[in-house]
Amino acid sequence: MAKGVKLDIEFGSLGEGWEADNKAVPADLPKETLPPEKHRLVFRREKRKGKPVTLVGEFFLDRVDEKSLLKGVRKSLGSGGTFKKGWMELQGDRAEQLRVLLEKEGYRFKT
Repeated sequence: MAKGVKLDIEFGSLGEGWEADNKAVPADLPKETLPPEKHRLVFRREKRKGKPVTLVGEFFLDRVDEKSLLKGVRKSLGSGGTFKKGWMELQGDRAEQLRVLLEKEGYRFKT
């Protein structure tokens, strides 16, 4: 068995009025979307598996806007990245370059 793999095992029924709680997966609550000038973003730096990762957020965008913004940023910086729970994660220490790109898009940052 691979490390970190969770097993989903259920034996029989639990009786009337009871059901397994591992089947109900809560959906992400819809969040309100804000225009770029209303965002107040912050940077965080982390190391994952010994490599630096730059996090910026929290973004309040819909999925389509997240994907288009991320695609443009990744192409401009030439690095990989993703969106997770409203935070943009980019490979490498890219805070200064990312700040310039996002300020051109109209985003603001906390000081």
